[in-house]
Amino acid sequence: MSVLSTVVFADISGSASLYETLGNERATEAVTRVTHWIGGTIEAHHGRIVKNLGDGVLAIFGDAASAVSAAAAMLRGHQERVSRWPLPLRMGIRVGVASGEVVDVDGDCYGDAVNVASRLCERAGPAEIWATETAVLLSGAAPSVWYRKLGLMEIRGKAEMLMLYQVEWRENEEPDSLTMQATLASNFAPVDSILGQIQFSWHGIDLSFTSTDVPVHIGRATDARLCINDPRVSRLHARIDWRNTGFVLTDMSSFGTWVRFEGSDVPVQLRRDACILHGIGEMALGVSFADSSAPVVKFQVAGGNAHLG
Repeated sequence: MSVLSTVVFADISGSASLYETLGNERATEAVTRVTHWIGGTIEAHHGRIVKNLGDGVLAIFGDAASAVSAAAAMLRGHQERVSRWPLPLRMGIRVGVASGEVVDVDGDCYGDAVNVASRLCERAGPAEIWATETAVLLSGAAPSVWYRKLGLMEIRGKAEMLMLYQVEWRENEEPDSLTMQATLASNFAPVDSILGQIQFSWHGIDLSFTSTDVPVHIGRATDARLCINDPRVSRLHARIDWRNTGFVLTDMSSFGTWVRFEGSDVPVQLRRDACILHGIGEMALGVSFADSSAPVVKFQVAGGNAHLG
């Protein structure tokens, strides 16, 4: 019999490099310690551990509010714990949350929500929680979290695009551009004034976006607002958000993004990671600047309603 449940999939990001750095035995010990701690946090919030999957944990909750609270507590707690660890042992956690009908078979669970939670976990960056709109709606009064609208996205295995949200869990996060619980009735629309503007240039095409236009998706998909038709670029390669006082670029790709700011010869390499865009610069998508044929998008950032030339 199927039951409406909320599925949480938590995964340790960067574990592959950990094995290269520490060796199999030490890395396995470190990963196991984190997955056990994740399991304890889930159970403390009335969730059930379905199974451990190497460096990931699949859990199920009877209500969405508990699931979202557990995910937020997990990342807050991990942030505090990992700050005390030696650098080689530091690893991130990413989480996917989806609600729907779930079937329990001999202690395992099956259903669309299970698959979607797994896909969202794959797409989320380190220290990010991605959730479906259904999960956000059902979570109701989950305390101390806000929701950032990511927009409609394609999910592998789904015929239709899903409206997705990012759960903001940082207690010191300024909620000026976030969707808080009180605004759920207004279709989760964030309220923000035009605080900044960013312009992209690609093969003679110039596109400008303000802080109220985000999120802006960059990728090969035809529905990406900045469409880059190059096979080395992922369908949804990167995302631009406005956070507090700046534009944030988050890499969501298979092969990475390189960002080079004017005046610096050393690019910032992103792999499921994020950085703040400022001033003038350029980004290479899928391959580094070392490849002369790399798809390179130029950008220019201005704040305070300034117009870009």
